[in-house]
Amino acid sequence: MFSFLIIGALIILLCITALWVISVFIKNVSIIDIFWGMGFVIVNGIYFYLSEANYIRSIIVLFLVSIWGLRLSIYLGLRNAGKGEDFRYQEFRKRYGAHRYWWFSFFQVFLLQGVLIIIVSLSLLGIHYFTENDQLTSLDYLAMTIWLIGFIFESGGDYQLAKFKKNPKNKVKVLNTGFWKYTRHPNYFGDTMVWWSYAIFCISAGKYWPILGSVIMTFLIIKVSGVALLEESISDRRPEYQEYIKKTNSFFPWFPKK
Repeated sequence: MFSFLIIGALIILLCITALWVISVFIKNVSIIDIFWGMGFVIVNGIYFYLSEANYIRSIIVLFLVSIWGLRLSIYLGLRNAGKGEDFRYQEFRKRYGAHRYWWFSFFQVFLLQGVLIIIVSLSLLGIHYFTENDQLTSLDYLAMTIWLIGFIFESGGDYQLAKFKKNPKNKVKVLNTGFWKYTRHPNYFGDTMVWWSYAIFCISAGKYWPILGSVIMTFLIIKVSGVALLEESISDRRPEYQEYIKKTNSFFPWFPKK
């Protein structure tokens, strides 16, 4: 199993190093965000190939991860096209100075995301490595159901938000319709459900400890780079957001409060 992890890590290292070199020339670190979904598609494909088992569970997970990762990377690529470097990376560039951020960004952004991809993908590694037969259990069907719910919330939430932002009149308004009526972060909720579906697939394969990857992903989404980061900044940009907070659940979908 450790050899699978090492091979996956080396290939991801090659990918992020190539992306870093490109980012230095175009002066845009944001390209790493587009790679996030594709990184899991790549590493999941590596684990599937190395396992040489090709059992039904592994084939299903190969298919599901590919759909999820490709959709996310395409969405972020289209969203970021022509917009230049994300404000977060611009702030880092100012803070550390352009004369040294070109090399500092490799460790702070690219290598960090590469390490996170390998750690979070432990659930995927567990599925492919520990599956030993073609038998599906009730947990597999539960995992597929949870994945579908998560994918609908994530992709649907992203689509509704993109459509909302296209209208200039909505620049300071708050999206509170569709999935956004029931949770302030339907895309993050959906993403979390997708990763817990992989954890359940892993449990069905007979192992519990690799679901640590899904646990870490949940922590990142809720406490680090997702919900917490967005909630911190959005109130200043959208005055109606405080009223939206009073009525709408932060994470888990539920009916609006009266």
